[in-house]
Amino acid sequence: MSVLAKDALLKCLKSGDIKIRPFKLSDVGPGSIDLHLGNDFRVFNKTHGIFKVVDNADYKKITKPMRVPTGDYLLIMPGELVHGITLERIKTADNISGRIEGRSRFARLGLIVHLSSGFMHPGNDSKIVLEMVNLSPVPLAVYPRTAICQMIFERTEGKSRYAGKFSHQTTT
Repeated sequence: MSVLAKDALLKCLKSGDIKIRPFKLSDVGPGSIDLHLGNDFRVFNKTHGIFKVVDNADYKKITKPMRVPTGDYLLIMPGELVHGITLERIKTADNISGRIEGRSRFARLGLIVHLSSGFMHPGNDSKIVLEMVNLSPVPLAVYPRTAICQMIFERTEGKSRYAGKFSHQTTT
């Protein structure tokens, strides 16, 4: 596997091996493509009950959806986890995978944009859910349409197509 640099990213975008909607050429960097925060979030319900972490655990039972209008913000308190989703939908060929990475400007503020599931399987076709955590001691306001993270694409050895539980995902 190898990381796709800007020239290879542009070739993949032109050939359709990577499709991003909406897309701006200015979001392509030397080794990644910036993705923007969408308007839909999931916040955790305030509860003191125990939630069992088992194979069939459903995060929707302990969270609620919310929509933040463009121009407004969602406040993430210190230590709080919220789910966001990218504005962009990404579709890749069956020999291209990706990894979500944060942006250093936000990491320096204490914002983590993906807690643990930052891998995008080859042959994916969905928006990317972000597990955002505020590790700072101050509340952080996040705004829809902010270039919140970057996707690093890699060519895989062999081919495969993701068809799991979250394939074709468009909401948090």
